[in-house]
Amino acid sequence: MSYTRLLYHIVFRTKDSKNTIPETHEKELYAYLMGIINNKKSTLYRIGGTANHIHLLIDLHPTIALSDFMKELKEYSSKWMAKNPNFPHFEGWAVSFAGFTYNLKEKETIINYIKNQKEHHKSVSFEEEFRSFLIENGVEIDERYFLKE
Repeated sequence: MSYTRLLYHIVFRTKDSKNTIPETHEKELYAYLMGIINNKKSTLYRIGGTANHIHLLIDLHPTIALSDFMKELKEYSSKWMAKNPNFPHFEGWAVSFAGFTYNLKEKETIINYIKNQKEHHKSVSFEEEFRSFLIENGVEIDERYFLKE
């Protein structure tokens, strides 16, 4: 038997960072995303976000590549949201996402960060947060493509 703990903090946004996730229905969306995560034999520790992006803290099953997981998560949820009258302005998800692994010792810190998204974004834009997130994790940003698709 193999033993793994693949703790990912994932951030993804709506197409063009538009505010198309109504706060009044975000829990419905979060529950749907949790169902997808559970069906992928993965564990959701925390989900949160704002009208234009979502943060996940998950333990991804070792048989699933992160890119495949995100492709399916966005594909299934897009189809569901398109049929759901509670998300009338949703146009889809942006192509890109950010995902980084963390040590289990950092789990509570990340959970608290995700819990406080609405308060955090009263003073920090998504673009500022995303840029900072990439820099902190050592990702070189190509300005030609940053938040363009």
